[in-house]
Amino acid sequence: MEKNNSVDGYILKKDKWQNELKLLRRLLNTTELEETVKWGSPCYTMNGKNVVSIGAFKEFVALWFFQGALLKDKDKVLINAQEGTTKALRQWRFFAVDEIHPQQVQKYVKEAIENQKLGREILPQRKKSLVVPSHLSEALRGNSKLKTCFDQFTIGKQREFADYIASAKRIETRENRLQKIIPMILRNEGLNDRYKK
Repeated sequence: MEKNNSVDGYILKKDKWQNELKLLRRLLNTTELEETVKWGSPCYTMNGKNVVSIGAFKEFVALWFFQGALLKDKDKVLINAQEGTTKALRQWRFFAVDEIHPQQVQKYVKEAIENQKLGREILPQRKKSLVVPSHLSEALRGNSKLKTCFDQFTIGKQREFADYIASAKRIETRENRLQKIIPMILRNEGLNDRYKK
C-alpha cells in the first residue's frame, strides 16, 4: 500500500481521478471536519473520531462513512463493500465527476456529522469466547510446561492456535498441526508472529 503524507500528495498520485477527488475534498472542507491522512488516504475527523474518508480505486472514487450504517440513505447510494466483515462502514461509489452532486453529498456528510455529535455509533462485536479443541486441551493437560506457556499468550493468540487445530477436518491433520504448534508455544512464538514482523 502506498503511503502519503498529505492529501495533496494523495490526489497528485491519482491522475485518473483528480477532478473527482478535488471536488469531494472541497465539499468536505466546507464542513467542520478536520482533514488528515490515515492509512495513506484522506480522512475527515471530529474530536479524533473518523467520520468520512475518500479514496480512489481502479474503477471508481469512493466516499467512506465510518458509521454509514446509521445513515438514513434515502437515495439508496450506500453499499457495504465488505459484506459480512464490516458492520458500520458504508461506501458511496462515483464513476465520473458528474455523478457527484454537491447538495446530495453535503446532506449525507451533514447527517454523519450530526450522528457523531450525538455519539451514535455501532461498536465492533467482541470476538467469540475461546474454545480449545480436545486435541489441544489433552496436550495442555498432559504437559504442565506447555500449559504454562499457552496461558501466557493473549486470548487472541490462544484463539489462533485453537482455531488452527479446530479447522482441520481430518484427525491426522489435527494431530500434525498439534505437533507443529507445540514447539512454537514452548518458544513463546504465536502462530502468526512471523507474518506480523
